[in-house]
Amino acid sequence: MTTTPTGVGTVVSRMRALGAALPQGDGVAVFNRVYLSVTEELERRLAAGAFADTATAGQLAVRFAGRYLTAVGDDAAGRRPPACWRALLRVRGHHDIRGLQFALAGINAHIGHDLALAVVDTCRVADCEPPALEGDFDRIGEVLTGMEVRVREELMPGPDPLERADPLTHLVGSWSLERARDAAWAASRVLWSLRHLEGAYAECAERLDAGVALVGRFLLTPLGDR
Repeated sequence: MTTTPTGVGTVVSRMRALGAALPQGDGVAVFNRVYLSVTEELERRLAAGAFADTATAGQLAVRFAGRYLTAVGDDAAGRRPPACWRALLRVRGHHDIRGLQFALAGINAHIGHDLALAVVDTCRVADCEPPALEGDFDRIGEVLTGMEVRVREELMPGPDPLERADPLTHLVGSWSLERARDAAWAASRVLWSLRHLEGAYAECAERLDAGVALVGRFLLTPLGDR
């Protein structure tokens, strides 16, 4: 399995290396470009002391990003990544899926699934309860909101193409990073409460993965001619 990064700087370096190795139009590359820019901003805020607990916020950011990097690494090595990431990885070269869809599907998998599990991972390591992370979780969420804004600014068609691409505007309008983040926080609280019940925890995590994967498959509906 891919090694978890040791710091946000390591995360940034690995994302840059991944981006350099992927074709420009690859679906993972599209998401990686957006996520890299947001992670660089997060690194700057951590260095500036913008979090209540810089060390724990950094751990959360690293464990969060590590789940994405592990999913991509496992897929490249022939191992089975989570279902939410398979939704994107299987169609990453599809010509009838727009860059905006790839980016949103990646954000959906990462926020909807990885973030909840990263909160639990961080609480285990830091020996704290999820409420202790809530303030910095929200501060990281503010940075992540920039991911959705950047996606819409850089990958959304202009006004004329939008009139011809109504299915795309419908897909974009049907998904919200803020609601996904709220759901991730709720899921992390549930998972934390089940941490000592191995079977129940595994089932809950599996159902979370399946539900996020279902949304991802809808976001990746091929839309035909560009």
